Amino acid sequence: MLTIIMECRDNEAELAQTLSALVAGAVEGVVRDVIVLDHGSRDGSSKVADAAGCRFLTNWDIKDVVRSARGDWLLLLEPGARPVTGWVDAVVDHVAVNTGPARFLGSRSHRRPFFKRLGRRVPPLEQGYLVSKRQASATVRTGMALADVARGVKVRRLVAEIVPAWAVKAMRAGSADALN
Repeated sequence: MLTIIMECRDNEAELAQTLSALVAGAVEGVVRDVIVLDHGSRDGSSKVADAAGCRFLTNWDIKDVVRSARGDWLLLLEPGARPVTGWVDAVVDHVAVNTGPARFLGSRSHRRPFFKRLGRRVPPLEQGYLVSKRQASATVRTGMALADVARGVKVRRLVAEIVPAWAVKAMRAGSADALN
């Protein structure tokens, strides 16, 4: 029922983090496939994707990608983002009663410092973006990035949190420098 789509460029470690968080969805039969759209990675991103059973595309058109998705719903994520426990139920509940797009709640335990949040726009995929394949097909155009698909769209909030990619990177680096 759900296809996960991510764009990456030299995001081997981040990709592995996200894919490990998606295992629960695959085990429960909710995640039908994962598509990784590559922008010229020179690291082991393709090996990580292959080991996880993902489609790793180096030449792609977003319209064709959406059309080829096996799920009726698409979850667009940044490599490194980790949906938190309970995300599968939240997605299933949303899909059962809603037709419009949704985003995860930002993790309460992984927030930027207060002054770094002031006046800052949240990037379109920082909290993921869940959209029906039908809606995505109607809005995507050749040359669009995943972030463009999610930009400026009014959404519902899922009752599950996501640890954003920047927070995972900061935890791995062990420093507050990644919060910038």
